[in-house]
Amino acid sequence: MRSRLPFSPSLAALLALVLGVLISALLFTAVRRLEHDKVDIDFQQQAKVRVAAIQNGIDNSINVLKDVNQLFVAFGTVSREQFQSFAEPLLASNPYIQALNFHRYISAQERPQYEAAMRTRFPGFTIGDISNGAPVPAPHRAQYRVVDYIEPMEGNKAALGIDADSYPFQDAAMQKSVDTGEPSATGLLRLTQERGTQKGFIVLMPVYRPGMPLTDVAARRLAIIGDTAAVFRGGDMIAKSLSADSFMLVSDAKLALNISVYASDDTLGDALIFHQGAPLQLIESSVGLPKWLFYNQPEPYQHLFNVAGQPWHMVVSTPPAWFMNEGSTALWAFIAGLLFSIGGAAYLQTVVDRSRRIQLLVDERTVQLRSVNEDLSADIAARKRTEQELQLRERAIEASANSIIITSAVAPHYLIEYVNPAFERITGYSAEEAIGMDLCFLWNDDADQPGIEEIRATANEEREGHAVLRNYRKDGTLFWSDWYIAPVKDDKGVVSHFIVVQYDITATKRYESELEFQTNRDALTGLANRSLLRDRLSQAVSYAYRYGHPIWVLFVDLDRFKFVNDTLGHQAGDILLTAVSSRLQAAVRDTDTVARMGGDEFVLILPERTDSGLSTHIVQRIMEAIAQPLTIEGHEFFVSCSIGVAVYPADGDTPEELIKHADIAMYRAKEIGRNNFQFYTPAMNERALERLHIEGDLRNALEREEFTLHYQPQVDLRTGEIVGVEALIRWQHPELGMVPPVRFIGLAEENGLIVPIGAWVIRAACLQNKEWQMAGLGHLRMAVNLSARQFAQEDLVESIASSLRAADLAPEYLEIELTESLVMADVDRAIGILRELKALGVQLSIDDFGTGYSSLSYLKRFPIDVLKIDRSFVNDITIDPDDAAIVASIVSLAHSLRLQVIAEGVETEAQLNYLREHDCDQIQGYFFSRPVTAAALTAMLEEGKRLPIEILTL
Repeated sequence: MRSRLPFSPSLAALLALVLGVLISALLFTAVRRLEHDKVDIDFQQQAKVRVAAIQNGIDNSINVLKDVNQLFVAFGTVSREQFQSFAEPLLASNPYIQALNFHRYISAQERPQYEAAMRTRFPGFTIGDISNGAPVPAPHRAQYRVVDYIEPMEGNKAALGIDADSYPFQDAAMQKSVDTGEPSATGLLRLTQERGTQKGFIVLMPVYRPGMPLTDVAARRLAIIGDTAAVFRGGDMIAKSLSADSFMLVSDAKLALNISVYASDDTLGDALIFHQGAPLQLIESSVGLPKWLFYNQPEPYQHLFNVAGQPWHMVVSTPPAWFMNEGSTALWAFIAGLLFSIGGAAYLQTVVDRSRRIQLLVDERTVQLRSVNEDLSADIAARKRTEQELQLRERAIEASANSIIITSAVAPHYLIEYVNPAFERITGYSAEEAIGMDLCFLWNDDADQPGIEEIRATANEEREGHAVLRNYRKDGTLFWSDWYIAPVKDDKGVVSHFIVVQYDITATKRYESELEFQTNRDALTGLANRSLLRDRLSQAVSYAYRYGHPIWVLFVDLDRFKFVNDTLGHQAGDILLTAVSSRLQAAVRDTDTVARMGGDEFVLILPERTDSGLSTHIVQRIMEAIAQPLTIEGHEFFVSCSIGVAVYPADGDTPEELIKHADIAMYRAKEIGRNNFQFYTPAMNERALERLHIEGDLRNALEREEFTLHYQPQVDLRTGEIVGVEALIRWQHPELGMVPPVRFIGLAEENGLIVPIGAWVIRAACLQNKEWQMAGLGHLRMAVNLSARQFAQEDLVESIASSLRAADLAPEYLEIELTESLVMADVDRAIGILRELKALGVQLSIDDFGTGYSSLSYLKRFPIDVLKIDRSFVNDITIDPDDAAIVASIVSLAHSLRLQVIAEGVETEAQLNYLREHDCDQIQGYFFSRPVTAAALTAMLEEGKRLPIEILTL
């Protein structure tokens, strides 16, 4: 009889098929899990970058309020104009700020006086409340917290004078801010100035009375005099933070990010502040399978952070994505495994069928042979299954998007034995080039990395490990990678190989680097910003304290930078700032720090090194580097600077003190004539306070008619007669007495008041000259100095013409004086303006000639009438041969160009004789007369005062 087969051949094939399908399903699940994990890692990285951007944006926004508050800390009393000047650039660079306020505490007793003072500026002003959305006069209270300053005034003027204590939602935030001295935020509120659903919040920061102790809560409450506040548009602020870098707004091609920011305090409305993207959709698992098996959707990323005492939280999510839409390799791996399973099962069925036919033909008595055949069939099936499993694993490794490396476990080189295609794609090395190499060839000569030591320790200790490394492709380009290393053991449990999985994280590192740059660098120049400056200076102070080395802090301010902006526009100003930044960096050492404070202000940190000390030659080198000619849009500019120097530890032991004192020294440099440097001295603090006081009074001096003109005669050396006068402004201050121009002209230049003051001088001088003519005292030439800001104004010619018409004065009796450096700042533009003035009919003169840098090629192009020799040459013409030669040359040059010559500062008869001998036309100075009032000069003209005849005939 034939013996029965131990199992049905069709069943064996079916079992092989089922086993292959099961393995394919497991492979599909494993690959899907890896793909989903990669999506999750990418999502977490993008979410963290955006969280960091929003956190940084909020911190910078709060710092704006701190900067405004610091203005009150630094100066104590801040005028409305100072507050406006300080707030304007902050509002321009932070458009999401609705308003910047200063609230002042006013008692019930102070209210009438305060309202009366405010009505002089704002007619109808009264302290008010808001009732039914409209302002009404505030009822009697013991104390008011009044909106005293607010910027911008446009759109916010209705809030001026409102008692902020009438808003109960500010009470908790204000009390907390007073008690802690730190910024404190209110809850969310709807902004009445905004259309739509924009929500905002207010951040308050206290202003304490200067000099009051702030040791505890009670002391702070006694010292409080007001607060500064900023009204933020929450949604715009967060959107600005995300848009600071273009990559913040662009998600990965496979991840569409939804970003929502909420405030926990929902007492004033919906907690949602900002939302970007589609609403969050969460998919549920189906038929007991995990949702990641067929969909890519990481869990939403949530982050809590503090905004001036208020808790906010952020949710970043992404909508579900069907795995087939993401280019998944898992399905292809499953299909390939399924095809191989079907083929294997068919092959097994064929083998079994052939064995059955053989067994049917063989004698039933050959049991042993049949048994061998059966064993052989079983071995073939097992071998095929093993081959299928190995092939599936190999294909999974080959299909991996990450680099996979298998190395030997033989020390010390652990040579590479296998790399997958992803390794070739990422590194540029082929498998033939990599196999047999040591792993260290991937980092070239860049062996000083902490991660390399971790890899070596992992290999020596035969354990799992992880490291982040800088690697280099075959073409030499750098890429960052995350390395995960695991040992592989043989059948005896001995480690025979290591498997390395390499993830390319270059994009993440680039995001981190760009975010760090934006946080610490100035966007225009690339120099360190305020934040990085304070950090660098703090480190330098710590180092200097430890080793006893000094530090020089230089505060650099460009002279007349506004002239470039006013004449050529802000784009030209940006070009100038960029060029100056490059020159500053080239003028100092690599170890020094150059930072931009804002506008045209720079700060340099120069720490002393052990091999070289610090000297004034360094400052001179910096000034010379800046002073090199610069061509912008076809115009040649000569830029100078004023520098203030503070030295650690003599002038302060904190970064704030050093920067503040260097700033004060810089202003002193400007006061004494610009284009120089000054070291800080304690006496400068007093000058700074005096300067602030004078600046405040200067704004009202014109309308209070405190200015007056003095006149210095100009005498003809041939006749001895007075032929002209120079008008010189004086300020009769009600407290300080007669203030000379050197103390307030520079301030007027900086804050723009020089334009209306200069216009007044021209008009008053013309009226006085006409008055002398009407009195029959001769037809004198009236000389008036013109400032750089006046020269840059668009309506200069019309303004002068208007003054001449108002006085009914012929234009030839008015002489406009311009300094040599002013007309040389932009030669082509200066020539155009001078020609317009000349067409008006006025006389033109170059003042302080010889101290600048004009050339003959320019001088002959200027349509001028007079050269005025600077007093610095006249002082020593009788004792210094060089000065004498210069004066004689200037006189000869002027006459060659058919110009008149006036010598300034003539104080002795010897000086006058030298000038007369060398054919100088006119003089002015103390030898003949000091500057005098209009009445005194009238008396001179009436009595016919002139140079003595004996002097003229010597």
